[in-house]
Amino acid sequence: MSKIDQAPQHAALPGGGIQYYDAGNGPCVMLIHGSGPGVNAWANYRDNLPVFAEHFRCIMPDLPGYGGSDARDGDPVQSCVAACVELLDTLDVSRVHIIGNSLGGIVGSYIAAQYPERVASFMTIGGIGLNLFCAFPGEGLNLLTAFTEQPSRENLRRWLASMVYDQAIITDELLEARYAAATEPVTLATTRALYSRSAIAAIADYRRGENAAQVVAHLPSIQAPTLITWGRDDRVSPLDISLLPMRMIPNAELHVFPNCGHWAMIECKARFESLAIDFINDAERRYAQVQP
Repeated sequence: MSKIDQAPQHAALPGGGIQYYDAGNGPCVMLIHGSGPGVNAWANYRDNLPVFAEHFRCIMPDLPGYGGSDARDGDPVQSCVAACVELLDTLDVSRVHIIGNSLGGIVGSYIAAQYPERVASFMTIGGIGLNLFCAFPGEGLNLLTAFTEQPSRENLRRWLASMVYDQAIITDELLEARYAAATEPVTLATTRALYSRSAIAAIADYRRGENAAQVVAHLPSIQAPTLITWGRDDRVSPLDISLLPMRMIPNAELHVFPNCGHWAMIECKARFESLAIDFINDAERRYAQVQP
């Protein structure tokens, strides 16, 4: 396995510029990152990319307002959906496997529901679903809101600590890299738009009210083979969120990683990669069997 340390590429899309990485050959996989201070595609998946690129063509976009991508107006999730689809169109990718972490899982679920003919398989790391037993917002989201209100290294460290089971992952090097990225003006504005106290309160009211069903209404439209993965010890999106998607998505299976928080692709790297590669290859085999 070789290390991949390539410069990102840029695409001028109808809704704004997108920065992305493109590595490897084979069936196309789009890896969609999560949200939060200092996050981007490279931060989420840089250690997984060398493994996946040995098997697949891997496209990793920075979502609008993150990393090197332009911010977009409008609904944050649907803006991300549009950016990902526009990028696939620009790169002439007609069929794609999607892996999404947290917000990336939510974005991926809408792509899979809205473009079923293009999505070969869908894999999510947390993200999709609705709280059934645990309160919303949870600990991790409250700490994220605290950072948006007062961006400091200590508040960032508290939030990062809530993301993982293994606290040794939160090194000073990680903290400094995330702090520099998180306080970049466009990225900070994007984070505040999603996670201000008023924004979180509005989401909480929506998820508790009569519109709560709309949060998961698109899930039955996902026709692709789906693998829902979750950290058993996730303090951002508790495990009970996974239960409705597991039931509502027609071809879904659920895998729970023990001793794991919100970043399964980091904390359970080898096991996560093995599951993902096998899942995607199985989807490819099944697809080949039904082709004329």
